[in-house]
Amino acid sequence: MKKRSKNHPKKGSSIKVEPIRDLKAIRTIKKLLAGHPRNYCLFVLGINTAFRAGDLLSITAGQVRHLGAGDHLEVREQKTGKIRRVTLNRAAVEAIQQLLESREFGDDDFLFSGQRGRLSVSYVTRLVKGWCREINLKGRYASHSLRKTFGYHQRVTYGVALPVLVELYGHATQRQTLDYLCVQDEEIRDVYMNEL
Repeated sequence: MKKRSKNHPKKGSSIKVEPIRDLKAIRTIKKLLAGHPRNYCLFVLGINTAFRAGDLLSITAGQVRHLGAGDHLEVREQKTGKIRRVTLNRAAVEAIQQLLESREFGDDDFLFSGQRGRLSVSYVTRLVKGWCREINLKGRYASHSLRKTFGYHQRVTYGVALPVLVELYGHATQRQTLDYLCVQDEEIRDVYMNEL
């Protein structure tokens, strides 16, 4: 009998990955990747745009070459087929520019490629797991952790209203978004800690 990979759940079930909750861990991963423009950009763009990994991997140099902070990046989502428009912040733009300056890119070249061409989502998962392991971050992390990290910190660190995040992610309910961002249990626990 063929052994099932723990990264591939049984049909009908799933493995829930976590956001990177600790801001210090995010800063540590950025330092770890500072000398690697492609990986640094992948991480920074992932946690600052909430694009799915497959959508990040579809971005070409021509789409972002002339963008500045506050400009919009439009990407057709692979999952939904819809165009998703994201406003880029300063950190995302700086990471993109650093990557573009690191080597020659044609306008049709994918930003995130290696010797064998465009990166795969499974390769991004291996990268994310490796970065988290290297800084001794415990938990379940994968490519989707980047997207979840964005939403988690928008909600917890910046206090973005839940309805805004529901809209941003395209979820049907607030409960779905809270569960997705792994904050529901924390918020409920915190309510019980309020003393009257």
